[in-house]
Amino acid sequence: MMDPTPEVIVNIDESNAAQYLIEESMQRPVVIDFWADWCEPCKVLMPLLEKLATEYAGAFLLAKVNADDQQMIAQQFGVRSLPTVMVMRDGQPVDGFAGAQSEQAVREMLEKHLPSPYEAALVEATTMLEAGDAAGAVSILRGVYEDSGRRHDIAMTLVHALIEARRLDDAQVLLDAVPMVDQDPLYDQLLAQLTLAREASRSPELVALEEQIAADPENLDLLEQIAVQYSAAGQFREALESLMFILRKDLDHKDGATKKALLDTIASLGKGDPLAAEYQRKLFSLLY
Repeated sequence: MMDPTPEVIVNIDESNAAQYLIEESMQRPVVIDFWADWCEPCKVLMPLLEKLATEYAGAFLLAKVNADDQQMIAQQFGVRSLPTVMVMRDGQPVDGFAGAQSEQAVREMLEKHLPSPYEAALVEATTMLEAGDAAGAVSILRGVYEDSGRRHDIAMTLVHALIEARRLDDAQVLLDAVPMVDQDPLYDQLLAQLTLAREASRSPELVALEEQIAADPENLDLLEQIAVQYSAAGQFREALESLMFILRKDLDHKDGATKKALLDTIASLGKGDPLAAEYQRKLFSLLY
C-alpha cells in the first residue's frame, strides 16, 4: 500500500542510496541534488529545490547527496561539477543540469516529468462536485484558478461548480472573461447551462416582489422577503445588499433576526469567498 504521506526530502548515504535513488524512482521521479559545503552556487540552488519539493508535496522526492561525504555515489553517477542535479525515473537518469539555475528553468524541467501541482486540487474539487459539495469545490478552485495563472480548464471547472452552487453572477463574470479563441464546446455548454439556471431561478414570487419593491423601495419587510428569494435564486449579492439596506435603516430589525440572516448568508458562501469577505467588511463598518 502506498504511503499516504510520502517523504519529500531525504539525505542520501550508502545505506539508503539504492532504496531512494533507484527503487523509489520506480514509483515517482527522484530529483538528486549533488552539493558540497564549499560550493556557493549549491547554497543558492538547494533552498530553491527544497521550496519546490515542498510545493509539489511528494509528487517527487528530493534526494540530497553531499558529494564530499559520498564520493563513491557521486562517482557512480559521473558527477564532474557542483551543483549537479539529475532526475531519475525507473532507475535511470532522464534529465538534469549542472550549475545554478533560475527558478523558472528548474520549474520548466520539472514540468516535463511531473503532474502540475494543481492537478491534485482539480481532482479533489471534481470529486467534491460529483458528491454534491459544490460550495466546497468552489472554495478549492478559486485559489487554484488564480495560482495557475487562470488556466482555461480550471476556469471551466470553476464555472461548473459556481453554477451548481447557484453563484450565477460569479459564473457569468468568469465566462465573460474567456477570450474568443478559448470559447470551445465546453464553454458553449456551460453558457447554455448558466442561461437555463438563470431562467429557472426567476420564480413568479421573485418577479412579483421586484415589482412591489419598485413601487415601494424602502419597505423593509418586502426587502427581507426578497432577500430570501434572491438567495434561493443564487443572486447572493442582491440578497446581501437587500439585507444591508435594512440594517442601515434599522440595525436591530426584527430583534436581530435580519442581522442573523445576513451572517447566515455570508457563512453559506464558504470560507475565503470574496463576496463573503466584502459583506463582512460592510457589516463590520456598520457595527463599529
